[in-house]
Amino acid sequence: MDLTPTAGMKQSLVNVRRLPIRLTGDDRRVIARPFIMSGARCQSVLQRIEDLDDEEVIEILNEVRHDFASRHRNADAIFDENYRAAASLIGWKNDWELNRRMLAGSYFTMEYAIDSAALFNPSIVAHPDQSNVPPGGLRFVMSLRATGEGHVSSVAFRTGILTRECDVLIDPPPIRLHRSRVKPDKRYVKSLFIQKLQEIGILHDAVERVFSGIAENFTIVDLRQAIEQVRPHLTEVAGSSEVLRTMLWLATSNYHIELSPDATLSELVIFPMSEDDSHGIEDVRLVRFVNDDGTHQYYGTYTAYNGVRTLPMMLATCDFHSIEIHSLNGGGAANKGMALFPRKIGGQYVMCSRIDGENLFISTSDSADFWEGATRLVSPKFAWEFMQIGNCGSPIETDEGWLLLTHGVGPMRTYSISAVLLDKNDPLKIIAQLPEPLIEPSESEREGYVPNVVYTCGALIHDNMLYVPYAQADKSTSMAIVKVDELLNALLDHKN
Repeated sequence: MDLTPTAGMKQSLVNVRRLPIRLTGDDRRVIARPFIMSGARCQSVLQRIEDLDDEEVIEILNEVRHDFASRHRNADAIFDENYRAAASLIGWKNDWELNRRMLAGSYFTMEYAIDSAALFNPSIVAHPDQSNVPPGGLRFVMSLRATGEGHVSSVAFRTGILTRECDVLIDPPPIRLHRSRVKPDKRYVKSLFIQKLQEIGILHDAVERVFSGIAENFTIVDLRQAIEQVRPHLTEVAGSSEVLRTMLWLATSNYHIELSPDATLSELVIFPMSEDDSHGIEDVRLVRFVNDDGTHQYYGTYTAYNGVRTLPMMLATCDFHSIEIHSLNGGGAANKGMALFPRKIGGQYVMCSRIDGENLFISTSDSADFWEGATRLVSPKFAWEFMQIGNCGSPIETDEGWLLLTHGVGPMRTYSISAVLLDKNDPLKIIAQLPEPLIEPSESEREGYVPNVVYTCGALIHDNMLYVPYAQADKSTSMAIVKVDELLNALLDHKN
């Protein structure tokens, strides 16, 4: 493949080739989500449906099914779920037959075009299923930040194959999507749950009272019931209301989701499902993590946003069908852009982050969920990163050290992508730092929702090629490739 610099780009230390790939939003890609207003509105709608005769119910429901059933997996189950949610909000007890419930549920359901506004900030890892891949190829999973109405962000996925000829074959995206749902019987471990409460500073008599009657393994239903049982006895205890609220918050921020067995990974959409991510799930940084015993799993650190504050979160999965969602806790879990190293170093988990919004830090921990201290790794050094420096996903292990892609913010809030090389055994030791951007916005990439930005949340090495999917102006996604040995040589030419 020709790896000469893309036409119109200025010469740099490393030859970067932009591929003719552009992933954009598609208005046809929709999920069904709840459309439930206030209790009074629910009451009014349900009463109007109550007043319909049976023939009208069937006629309207048939029209809805004709127009929408083929657009969603099991539309009736979605209608039933949303009907029950609305009915429980107001304590609606009427014993309706199935058709009337389904019709009511359709009124409490809306379509949401997940990437109608943007499809950006990608991350890429090797797919867990490498069967039937052509010789020399590699199947991949790419996560993307999908943004629709109201600028609410969710996580979408694309799959494809990297060929030995350096071609990138992206599977056609399905139009019908599958919105992930919380598994209702998710079980929590009491000792770990209490530990998490302590980590976030919750030391209160209310905790002991609530958990005194809960088994070691419990569900959120068990927790709610225990809280309601002790609540009347804590009315005069200072701070108890906030403690009880925090306990529920922690439970709803740590949950389990599942993709239907017959759904493909590229159908999966992780849409905000808790109060803390109600305004978006932002910038997943995927990593294929190798455990001490040689097995592997996938982690994805991301930011949950509720419109006011951000909360560091992490997903964990072995197959992208069964996914655990965890909050990241401790003083080292702050701000945005936490990226986990792909294996332990010296027996500990290692994270790269930007806890102060300006500099890059390294944290270590015995647990992937708890992060306390952080040591500064690097500060803005070059003109194109004077405003701030951050990581562009998890570091990648090479023979020469950990290859960490970074982003820098310069004049006119221009985002560029560059690279740092870290010592394999001591990632706080910087071996080399590229003195100029590896990828910066070209003239054709400047315009978009956020101008002058190129950004990635994770790259992948295959057969001595570094594949860098990157967002253009927070609008769409492209991909660039660079020879790994050429990039490493350029870095080593600028050793610290």
